[in-house]
Amino acid sequence: MVFTASQIAGILEGEIEGNPEISVHKLAKIEEGEKGSLTFLANPKYTPFIYTTKASITIVNKDFTPEQHLNTTLIKVEDAYASFTKLLEYYDQVKNVKTGIESPVFLSESSTYGTGFYLGAFAYIGENVRIGDNVKIYPNAYIGDNVTLGNNVTVFSGVKIYSETSIGNNCVIQSGAIVGADGFGFAPNKDGSFKKIPQTGNVIIEDNVDVGAGTTIDRATMGSTILRKGVKLDNQIQIAHNVEIGEHTVIAAQTGVAGSTKIGRHCMIGGQVGIVGHITIGNNVRIQAQSGIGRNIKDDEVLQGSPALNYGDYNKSYVHFKNLPKIVNQIKQLDKKNNK
Repeated sequence: MVFTASQIAGILEGEIEGNPEISVHKLAKIEEGEKGSLTFLANPKYTPFIYTTKASITIVNKDFTPEQHLNTTLIKVEDAYASFTKLLEYYDQVKNVKTGIESPVFLSESSTYGTGFYLGAFAYIGENVRIGDNVKIYPNAYIGDNVTLGNNVTVFSGVKIYSETSIGNNCVIQSGAIVGADGFGFAPNKDGSFKKIPQTGNVIIEDNVDVGAGTTIDRATMGSTILRKGVKLDNQIQIAHNVEIGEHTVIAAQTGVAGSTKIGRHCMIGGQVGIVGHITIGNNVRIQAQSGIGRNIKDDEVLQGSPALNYGDYNKSYVHFKNLPKIVNQIKQLDKKNNK
């Protein structure tokens, strides 16, 4: 895709200094810019690169005044970083404008879809699936029976969405994610073996949720596993059966949440966090990476460690932990003196 400086300035409501007809077809870092690329300058420490960049167009703040000759056309905006982000979003939308049904696919006659629908090759759509407008389902995706997909949903290649799942508007499910697989439910028998407990519930994903690549969200034993609106899950996360995650909570990669735990609104959970089952985590909680959560957490707590402590207490304790060999040695020396 090719864009001129005039077209970009129109999208960003910016002012051009240079050639309005110069065109670009790719994006680049300012220090790596080449002819035909678009870049931006937002951080002052990168200012020297604007005088050497070979990028055809550079987005800058309106207050930027060059001190040397420039070989790049400028587009001046109120906020260069925000404008570049807006342009990335626009580029992503244009890039992903796909419609139509490729071949071969399986699309059940009992299923329905709205306008602007795209279904990639080798995808499978089961019975009684309800699909909204502007939904994109990429190749090799599986959509089970009785699934509902809202408007503007994107399901990337290799995603598996099991039966009865409900997904709201404006959601993105990245490649390899599995939504609605059986929860880990097994009852012990007297002989030491385990009997599988049927998982008869479903998964509900509300509006504006992002699910990362390779993430798994298990269906409930009974009832629903629920991701409330605005939840953002990174890659390779495990969400177990009957978990509920509150609005606008974000969770980083390799975190595992065990069954029936309730997580509140606006929480931030770092990578590789382990959370036990059947507990409640309040609103606005911050959990540092690699922490282990084994108890109920009140609103607004900040935690670190395994088992997790209050963030301030953890840092104080860690100072003593680092000095533990020295402290032990001092105790030994005192003990020797006392025994003389």
